[in-house]
Amino acid sequence: MTLPELHGVVPILLTPFDAHGRIDAESLRNLVDFTIEAGVHGLGIALGSEVYKLTEAERELVTKTVIDQANGRVPIVVNTGAAATDLAIFYSNQSKEWGASAVMCTPPGVGFSPAEILDYFQAISDAVQLPVIIQDTAATPVSAPLIRRICETCEWVSYAKVESIPPASQVYNAVQAGGDQVAIFGGAGGTMFLEELRRGSIGTMPWPSTPHAFVQIWSAWQAGDRLGARELFDAQIWPLLRISVQGIGGHHRLHKEVLRRRGVIASAYVRPPAEALDPIALEELDEACDQLGF
Repeated sequence: MTLPELHGVVPILLTPFDAHGRIDAESLRNLVDFTIEAGVHGLGIALGSEVYKLTEAERELVTKTVIDQANGRVPIVVNTGAAATDLAIFYSNQSKEWGASAVMCTPPGVGFSPAEILDYFQAISDAVQLPVIIQDTAATPVSAPLIRRICETCEWVSYAKVESIPPASQVYNAVQAGGDQVAIFGGAGGTMFLEELRRGSIGTMPWPSTPHAFVQIWSAWQAGDRLGARELFDAQIWPLLRISVQGIGGHHRLHKEVLRRRGVIASAYVRPPAEALDPIALEELDEACDQLGF
């Protein structure tokens, strides 16, 4: 399989905040270096980065900081989806101006027709002329046939990140429907990384707390060592993924705390609303970090 320009392990960066909820740019720069030094193939700024909790000025600060610190070492993908087509184009052109390598867009929301979603991506593609990734989520799903139709119609759209439920099956459907028109990434925090690779994905966009392990798994898989990839996943990824949290805020707390314990970021603060980890989850986190040596 010939891999496209964007492929492999592309972690979605968390946005570090200090104890008062202000962006911690120094920790963000540390996180960029930590992930790149692990050998990742790109970095993303997206929903996992709490972009929906950032002001316009903060979005600019985060994006410019990541692009500046990466300094061309890896491609940078920025989520620029919005509820209005013109706003998505505005965010996309901003990101392009600041140096993004690609943009990633969710549909504008729920309840839109396939024709409206196609028009939305067509307008972004025409206006930005930068690689565009369709982001399919459980909240804003994009069917496999529609993913192919968008990519056939829109010159700059040739990727999709698929993470609607159930993610492995949806990746399979998108790969089968997309053929050579679409390159499919998995998402969902990397939970189904191996299952998605088996179904034809060209990479994953996981949490950034264990990038070295994801890169090792990718390398083992590309070398044909599927058993080794499974053993690495079970030993180095699953101990964290198995911890039960109720929503994305809980995932933010979990992975930020791992990065804090690893000395990458200074604080595990998550902007509210975000539920706290329950006492059992905290015990499980302690056990997992002991197991992983963090």
